Amino acid sequence: MSTLKKLPFTSSALAVALAATLSQQQVMAATGVTWEDILKDDQTTNDVLSYGLGLKAQRHSPLNQINTSNVSALVPAWSFSFGGEKQRGQEGQALVHDGVIYATGSYSRMFAIDARTGKRLWEYNHRLPDDIRPCCDVVNRGPAIYGDKVFFGTLDASMVALNKDTGKVVWKKKFADHKVGYTMTGAPFIVKDQKSGRVLLVHGSSGDEFGVVGWLFARDPDTGEEVWARPMVEGHMGRLNGKDSTTTGNAKAPSWPNDPNSPTGKVEPWSHGGGAPWQTASFDLEHNTIVIGAGNPAPWNTWKRTAPGDDPRNWDSLFTSGQAYVDASTGELKGFYQHTPNDAWDFSGNNSLVLFEYKDPKTGKEVKATAHADRNGFFFVTDRDKLATGAGYPNKPTALIGAWPFVEGITWASGFDLKTGKPIEKGNRPPQPAEGADKGESIFVSPPFLGGTNWHPMSYSPETGLFYIPANHWAMDYWTEHLTYKAGSAYLGQGFRIKKLFDDHVGTLRAIDPVSGKIVWEHKEVFPLWAGTLTTAGGLVFTGTSDGFVKAFDAKTGDELWKFQTGSGVVSVPVTWEMDGEQYIGIQSGYGGAVPLWGGDMADLTKQVTQGGSMWVFKLPKQVVSAK
Repeated sequence: MSTLKKLPFTSSALAVALAATLSQQQVMAATGVTWEDILKDDQTTNDVLSYGLGLKAQRHSPLNQINTSNVSALVPAWSFSFGGEKQRGQEGQALVHDGVIYATGSYSRMFAIDARTGKRLWEYNHRLPDDIRPCCDVVNRGPAIYGDKVFFGTLDASMVALNKDTGKVVWKKKFADHKVGYTMTGAPFIVKDQKSGRVLLVHGSSGDEFGVVGWLFARDPDTGEEVWARPMVEGHMGRLNGKDSTTTGNAKAPSWPNDPNSPTGKVEPWSHGGGAPWQTASFDLEHNTIVIGAGNPAPWNTWKRTAPGDDPRNWDSLFTSGQAYVDASTGELKGFYQHTPNDAWDFSGNNSLVLFEYKDPKTGKEVKATAHADRNGFFFVTDRDKLATGAGYPNKPTALIGAWPFVEGITWASGFDLKTGKPIEKGNRPPQPAEGADKGESIFVSPPFLGGTNWHPMSYSPETGLFYIPANHWAMDYWTEHLTYKAGSAYLGQGFRIKKLFDDHVGTLRAIDPVSGKIVWEHKEVFPLWAGTLTTAGGLVFTGTSDGFVKAFDAKTGDELWKFQTGSGVVSVPVTWEMDGEQYIGIQSGYGGAVPLWGGDMADLTKQVTQGGSMWVFKLPKQVVSAK
């Protein structure tokens, strides 16, 4: 625990008055979070200070008090209800600092909770307008913390900074118009520009399904003022220090069918091109580079992003559905690798980008890599040294090291060409409607747009060298529809119905070797998996299930070692920390997100789960700890 600083009381009377109004826990929380604290988040155990438990987003803890031999004794320490009628999807990852838990809830709320007792210290409810346009439930995936502030995004496209000790608003910045579809569901991230020494609050936007252009922002965490902003669709102009900087890619956007400089003004869909970086970044400290996923192009209808009469495989719709490498100093796009060129299936590319190192089995040399399990069903390993120094643009070498399927039944591609980095497609793009028809012929696609995995982040264990992916086996019937852009309306051009791929399960937790691409073990679940994973030095993998359980598995074998029923579906991200000599596990419960909204043929399965909104914290009984 951090050393407490003495408060600058000017008199004993003032000290008494303040002590009467501040709880002991609030006084303890008065110490601020430094960049050095965040830099060491993956190594220290008493705090959780970043989304991903460290700059590399590996979601691994060195704690081992709870381990394979005693996890079966884990019991609840307390639970906390988020209360009210706002019991929609709780997809957040909590932060922990000096004995206080900071957790966001649905409908843009944040709670500060005493980590020892579960007592609410303060609560902030963002006042939302009636015309918000969240695509896939009213979720929030977590806060960031720095100094004396906690930060989170809201469904009306704002970024809010709160005093971490009182919950009072310090600043609030609107970054886009929510009426046309902009919003924010992802957790912001703290980085430090290694050139200037300036700490930055980095966050993206959401809204691809409404035809917005996705942006990545860097702000001054003290004032909220924008430092730079980077659009993620080719041809759009970025900003630096309040002025135009450079366009993203080519100013004439040749990877899109319409020239933005055309005198005819026919710029759709380039002007509504998607690419929103709505998940949370990782940070490559050595290269001073922000690593983040870019979302799907808009609209979903691939024919609207293909020149008339041409083959959609000849187009890319840059810089969407891929991994972007952004200079922390300037916001310049340094490198890019596209997982799904001219994405026709809403595979996107947002879910976690995990930075890791491994030894090349052929040369014995260390490789600095990025791992990504994509919604398109493939697990990618890329060379982040190359990508952080300019690889991945058109006419430059690919940085792809390997791409392996991590789910069964992939219909859209058979694999990837390692020389070009391009997918080997199977001809599974939805056809255009015949002349005079309302919609095109339906095709069978797997994975569906919900993905082989989705936003829920995977984790990596340096002990086993394996990644742990919360995956799903499902499919969809998929057809093309006519569409035109209308501000604030859904901009898809595709119809769909979700289907089961196998009778005995949908969810499949899978451990994969990033060097060989081999699936080492799997654990099947009847319900879809929509929660993230966490690994620990105790040899464990933690996650949650849509039918309400939080579970622990042996990281080496996949054996299920412990489970607890929380009363609602778990679709959040677990964390762990040490306090008073004991290890704790924390996770939110509350069913929602995209699955129950778009369940299709699985509606009968998912509607069995009751909604909720709570935080659960677990630890070992003292007699188990003392018997170690």
